[in-house]
Amino acid sequence: MSLIENIIRPEIRALSAYHVPDSTGFVKLDAMENPYTLPLELREELAKCLADVAMNRYPVPSYSALKVAICKNMGVPAGFDVVLGNGSDELIAMLSTACAKPGAKVLAPLPGFVMYAMSARFAGMEFVGVPLKTDFTLDLPAMLDAIRQHRPAITYLAYPNNPTGNLFEAEQVVEIIRAVGDSGVVVVDEAYQPFAQASFMPRLPEFANLIVMRTVSKLGLAGIRLGYMAANAALLAEFDKVRPPYNINVLTQAAAEFVLQHTQILDAQAATLREQRENLRTTLAAIPGVQVFPSSANFLLLRVQAKSKSTDDVFANLLERKVLVKNVGKMHALLENCFRVTVSTPEENALFVDALRAALLS
Repeated sequence: MSLIENIIRPEIRALSAYHVPDSTGFVKLDAMENPYTLPLELREELAKCLADVAMNRYPVPSYSALKVAICKNMGVPAGFDVVLGNGSDELIAMLSTACAKPGAKVLAPLPGFVMYAMSARFAGMEFVGVPLKTDFTLDLPAMLDAIRQHRPAITYLAYPNNPTGNLFEAEQVVEIIRAVGDSGVVVVDEAYQPFAQASFMPRLPEFANLIVMRTVSKLGLAGIRLGYMAANAALLAEFDKVRPPYNINVLTQAAAEFVLQHTQILDAQAATLREQRENLRTTLAAIPGVQVFPSSANFLLLRVQAKSKSTDDVFANLLERKVLVKNVGKMHALLENCFRVTVSTPEENALFVDALRAALLS
């Protein structure tokens, strides 16, 4: 056997690394980023703030001031706290690490965020995927059957879902939370909450097994890599045990504390993107050969229906025109001939629409 075979777990060898394409020179519409920056005067204030950060010192590992700011500005219920992560990805990894008892399983609808399955496998847990219906809504009977059969330690429900963009029915989410009961936790992943304007955060006191997870990435702070999750104090104390002691760096901490004093700017940007989402959806729906699915996120899922075109054809043509979207057609059978496009500025949205029309005609 080779060195790799001797030391690396077979389930890890079977995986592919998460690929992030080079976007240099492209209209970048593949990663659900907020295209808007902070106003110049705030950027200048932030620069002064960051200049005073003691980068020669480790962060204060409790992050008390940052957690207070998050709880105050992000609607965390009174009496509840948060655990911070280097983006949502680290929070998902922490959940897997803490819950990876022998035989433990992770359950989520498919198609969904790929890191739920990847993180489970990294931790040696079995991942159980339950297909959505053809309209991307939850197959509730199938979800409840899977919960009864597998008794998952962690159940993920993205709210709204990625990459489909739709918001699952709140009543169905509640039914799943109750079905899981005290045999596991249900993580409602609200990465796109600013664009959905629906949340389970206020309902945390109702359910002892509920975790609400969010990130500031889609708000316009993707570069600082900060995620947070809220749950009852007993759960958070256990997850905090597997959190690396200095997982949030001092620049991220300082930047987040500063920006959270100006959430009205982020709220206004989110409102603009919600408006642009509807404008873009209407425009795309009028293009022959394109199906646009409903979205409560800052992206749209499209299906190419032109007989002579496949998603791969369109994706390659868009790349030639220096427009980068996410080709999801091979992620799951339900996503055949689909790709996902980030809602951006009116100018970038127009560039995408023009490129798409040209790609469909070429």
